[in-house]
Amino acid sequence: MSAATPQVRPEAVVVREVVEQPASLRQRVVGGAALVLTGAVTALGWGLGSGTGDATFAFGGGTAVRLPDLTVPGTLTPVVLGAVVVLLGLFQLARGFRARRGPLLVGVAVACFMVSFLCWAMSGGQAATVDVVALLRQTLFLATPLILGALAGVLGERSGVVNVAIEGQLLTGAFTAALVGSLAGSLGAGVVGGVLSGALVGWLLAVFAIRYRVNQVILGVVLNAAALGFTGWAYKALMQSDTARYNTPGVLQPLPVPVLSEIPVLGPLLFEGNVVVYLMYVLIVALQVVLFRTRWGLRTRAVGEHPKAAATLGVPVLGIRYVNVVVAGAIAGLGGAFLSVGTIGPFTENMSAGKGFIALAAVIFGRWTPRGAVAASLLFGFFAALQTLVGVLPYGSQVPASFLSALPYLATLFAVAGFVGRVKAPAASGEPYPA
Repeated sequence: MSAATPQVRPEAVVVREVVEQPASLRQRVVGGAALVLTGAVTALGWGLGSGTGDATFAFGGGTAVRLPDLTVPGTLTPVVLGAVVVLLGLFQLARGFRARRGPLLVGVAVACFMVSFLCWAMSGGQAATVDVVALLRQTLFLATPLILGALAGVLGERSGVVNVAIEGQLLTGAFTAALVGSLAGSLGAGVVGGVLSGALVGWLLAVFAIRYRVNQVILGVVLNAAALGFTGWAYKALMQSDTARYNTPGVLQPLPVPVLSEIPVLGPLLFEGNVVVYLMYVLIVALQVVLFRTRWGLRTRAVGEHPKAAATLGVPVLGIRYVNVVVAGAIAGLGGAFLSVGTIGPFTENMSAGKGFIALAAVIFGRWTPRGAVAASLLFGFFAALQTLVGVLPYGSQVPASFLSALPYLATLFAVAGFVGRVKAPAASGEPYPA
């Protein structure tokens, strides 16, 4: 009598996890030099180049309990913060931080740089104040569609499908939310319509990428172009000709959470959003938990890393990819709905304006994890919010808006080149699997 063959569960498939490697010489040199350069610019440019005034940071936010304002020297503060960044850079050159500390180092350097920049912008001799809570609220507002798009990108790539079509999903979601909301007279119906339209684009991506094995990058570009062309044509044919009927959906109103919204700083920042913002909170936590704490997440990561090995153990590779890519499209469609009914209401042509590609950059900067992608999206949102603020500060008008627009991309470049280390995209990302 032959021995029984041991049964292997599909969940036993080995998933390649990130193994932290010592920083290479190139990474240490690039990362350390970037930190030293950033610290030098911070200390010399914003510190020694500042005026004689002080910088005041307010933390009001409209709550009953108001935190006191913080006033710091406009010259000394950037010098000290710049020196801190230089010391971090010298340590990186000499010994090197662990790879997992890379995003933290980038965050510290960017925070020191931007606080120093704001000190410089406020030191022009006039009394100037930056409302920190208002700035962070604007950051979250501008980052919401980026976060949802980045979550869609993470879910797709973890499944082995590169979702370059995030731009088209955002745009289609924004258009459908405005149209359905206008026709149905319901903002809720508009949000659902945006989610479903994003899922439809995700389904098209899944069919052509998974079943017909079309090059995923080219396919994403084609879907983006198709979304841009269709929404542009429909906007001119329907919405411009009869705006009252087809393009007046209204705007989702803020829903303050009782008690929590009264917490100083955090209350106005996190608990006075609309329903899409709260759904975003749920999706961030849910995706992080599902990917790294559930059976479905284990299978998803297995499919994105070693689909052949997963298939031999009974994991339905194509089925998991289909589901995740469609769900990712729905998440991006929710971000598109926020662009229209969550912000200004009516749809405008090319409303996404490249946010889908910024979301892809956030996926890379965030090392293909939900929380990392969220942090990177907030960084991009912060710089976008900063552009609307600096113009009213004493020295702010001297800084071109394009300079602030380029900073998050430079931060991403330095992080990937000098700090992310050997962390790579999922091994099977972009690779078709035979049906």
